[in-house]
Amino acid sequence: MILLSDLDFSLPLSNPVIIFSLVLFIILFAPILFDKIKVPHIIGLIIAGIIIGPYGFNLLLRDSSIVLFGTVGLLYIMFTAGLEIDLEEFRKNRFTSFVFGLFTFLVPMILGTISIYFLFNFSIEASLLIASMFASHTLLAYPIASKFGLSRTRAVTLTIGGTIITDILALLVLAAVTGTTQGEIETSFWIRLVVSSILCGAIIFFVFPLIARWFFKTFNDSISQYIFVLAMVFLGAFLAEVAGLEAIIGAFISGLVLNPFIPHSSVLMNRIEFVGNAFFIPFFLISVGMLVDFSVLFKGWGALELAGVMIVLAVISKFVAAWLTQKTFGLAALERQMIFGLSNARVGATLAVVLVGYNIILDETATGEPIRLLTEDVLNGTILMILVTCTISSFVVEKASRKLALKEEAKDLEEKNGDDKILISLAYPETITELVDFGLMLKPKESTIPVYALHVVSDESADGRSVSSGKKMIDKAVKHAVATNNTVIPLTRFDMNISNGIIYTIKEQNITDIIIGLHSSSDQQDLLGPTAERILRSTPETIFIYKSVQPFNTLKRMVIAVTPKAEMEPGFVHWFRKLYTIAKESGISVKFFANNETIHELKELHEATKNSVKSEFIPFRNWDDFLVLSGELKPDDLFVIISSRKGQVSFSPYLDKLSYYLTNYFKNNSFILLFPKQLEIGIQMHDVQHVDGELIETIAGKGGVVNKAGNYIKNIFRKKS
Repeated sequence: MILLSDLDFSLPLSNPVIIFSLVLFIILFAPILFDKIKVPHIIGLIIAGIIIGPYGFNLLLRDSSIVLFGTVGLLYIMFTAGLEIDLEEFRKNRFTSFVFGLFTFLVPMILGTISIYFLFNFSIEASLLIASMFASHTLLAYPIASKFGLSRTRAVTLTIGGTIITDILALLVLAAVTGTTQGEIETSFWIRLVVSSILCGAIIFFVFPLIARWFFKTFNDSISQYIFVLAMVFLGAFLAEVAGLEAIIGAFISGLVLNPFIPHSSVLMNRIEFVGNAFFIPFFLISVGMLVDFSVLFKGWGALELAGVMIVLAVISKFVAAWLTQKTFGLAALERQMIFGLSNARVGATLAVVLVGYNIILDETATGEPIRLLTEDVLNGTILMILVTCTISSFVVEKASRKLALKEEAKDLEEKNGDDKILISLAYPETITELVDFGLMLKPKESTIPVYALHVVSDESADGRSVSSGKKMIDKAVKHAVATNNTVIPLTRFDMNISNGIIYTIKEQNITDIIIGLHSSSDQQDLLGPTAERILRSTPETIFIYKSVQPFNTLKRMVIAVTPKAEMEPGFVHWFRKLYTIAKESGISVKFFANNETIHELKELHEATKNSVKSEFIPFRNWDDFLVLSGELKPDDLFVIISSRKGQVSFSPYLDKLSYYLTNYFKNNSFILLFPKQLEIGIQMHDVQHVDGELIETIAGKGGVVNKAGNYIKNIFRKKS
């Protein structure tokens, strides 16, 4: 039994239970307190670290445990930055990122080196090293932008890319200066660095995806998947250190590589964000605060003068770099503000540079005092610079994020997603997870589009066992959605038969998109079955019939076969937008197979949406030889067939053979049979081929067709009449 008298309450605290409890209470209450006074919670945690740290009330030492969790937090920020980035947007803006990286490195280096060298008479090596601290930066305020849902915007994406460029260059300056001052730098050093970096990159970019795809296909347990992801991230960080790079580079690249395997609306992504924001990242911020020593303000004007110049140069140089990037690429002022805010904070690489420079002993004085490359004034000035730049960064990003979030929200409203409603029909317990994941991908991550989960109990099977089974399926769907930080609205319906229940629910809830799942072992020749066939005949809305063979996050590409004249269907624009949403949310590319006329319309839509989805358009006319497409499909492709209801303009007899082809030749691929929205099921194209243009115009208007497809229909039928 432990008595109260046996506990050690002396400062700094040494009892691990008390230490951990204190840190958790700080993580809990600091953001709440500082949010009340309109101060970003990041600053609140840094100030809390100052108060409890060795230079504050000395409640805690910045010992190995704090350093450990702080390092993990820094790597976690870089990892989530790579994980949340829009890969296609990143590819599109890679040149912009590279140019910004050069601006944000060269401007601080030039201004810093000249100013420090002439104002304070430092050696050229010391001046270069101090300037490299101005050039490097840490994405400390990235969690703020992520909280507002801006992690995939252009300004954030190019800043993340520029961060990697400038940090690598700053660390190369550190390596060069260190080698020069210690007389160790030779050609072999640079050869070894380049070779080891290439090997590290090759392992992460080519071996990691193979391991990840195998693991996610083999193991479905969410806890195992989370541990696996963390293990891969820290292995990547370690490989970067072995190569002579900074660990944050390896963590970021690991995030990029794992990005396609972790959809943004998945359970795994939600857990990664939760653990990082609740634990690792706050620990890092507290550890940063524990570095700040306010006593330097009272150690003479030399330290204050140097600190003041360092802070001014650090802030101005990053603003100039952001301004040059804005003017070079025609960015908006709000984007410049976001770039400046994100790139202004210094922590990780800056600390590495100043500590290495401070520990380099050049000589000794007559009294035996060491002559260091970087003086104690530089060390103290750097700590103050870290505090000031982190504060400015947090405030600027918070302000810019609020404005950009409002702008993005307005853009979403313009895209008219507000009338969309998604219904998931649940029939098989084994397919619930896949169907819910698919349904959530049909809407953008931040969208408020409602998603319904429906189970119908028919009169023939309305016994206690069936009702209980349906309740379990609904509960599983709701819990899975909650685990992804989303919501599905549960619906249970009793009706004469299953198809009736689905049809009347669609009408009552004004559903626009219906998802029907096929069992993975389904091999019937009549693939759809009577229930799906009746729904197709009775409802005009967009219907997705989905069969999952492997987890969605292991898919690489979406191959879409589009029927001729699909552009004349009223639902053409709608299904195109939905498939692009899926591709964007899951981070996969798209490859269309269609005839030349349809490709022309698809390309126009692609350009009009200004979407970052990587798309390819391949002419394909020979639908009688549909099996040719089996040679185009790879094991990790999602096959989408844009079909049509009988009697509609894009329907052809070869579509009747799809069930046979899919069950016999495409059974190893996940696939979606997509039936586009129609005006009214009762109105078929062959029924109106001989009516005048005014009636066609009335029919098209009745369905709300405002896109080019609707006009195309009217023009065709005017010619026929």
